[in-house]
Amino acid sequence: MSLQKINTRTVVLILMIVAAAAMRLLSYKFPYILSNFTPVGAIALFGGAYFTDKWKAYLVVLITLFASDVLINYLYTSKWILWYGGSFWVYLTFGIMVFIGSLIKKANIANVAIASLASICIHWLIIDMPFLYGTLYPHTLAGYGRSLVAAIPFERNMVLGDIVFCAILFGGFELAKSKYSILRGKKELAV
Repeated sequence: MSLQKINTRTVVLILMIVAAAAMRLLSYKFPYILSNFTPVGAIALFGGAYFTDKWKAYLVVLITLFASDVLINYLYTSKWILWYGGSFWVYLTFGIMVFIGSLIKKANIANVAIASLASICIHWLIIDMPFLYGTLYPHTLAGYGRSLVAAIPFERNMVLGDIVFCAILFGGFELAKSKYSILRGKKELAV
């Protein structure tokens, strides 16, 4: 019985993550309105928070985001791009977001909001390093500052995306757990 509960919970988590990742295609369809309004931060936090085996959180989240990146890159360029110049830094930030999600012990609005803001700040500080953009910004502290300021509209959209997608993922799974005990973790069943 325990194996069935773990498998059902894992399958539901994976399906929710894949469904949320599919929403990234909206940013391709409406690039100016939805630029960076994506579920990536919410997916990473959600996976980190709910997978009992943390290696599954990293594996499922990173593979899902990688697959959606490949698809989105193909839609933009008509080429299958598996790796690009900033890939290491992008997936490093996703990994850090999964770790931050794993620190959420009780999924409530305050804990998810704090984790979301922390992950967005880390994303902003890492992804907007000037050397990732060639010669667009000087590779100095002033160039880094210019890059950070230029990224504010995109990070604002990431905050909005996290609000929406964290509410859907965390709220949806908490609601499902309250109705279906098979989705509850071992610790929750013991209480």
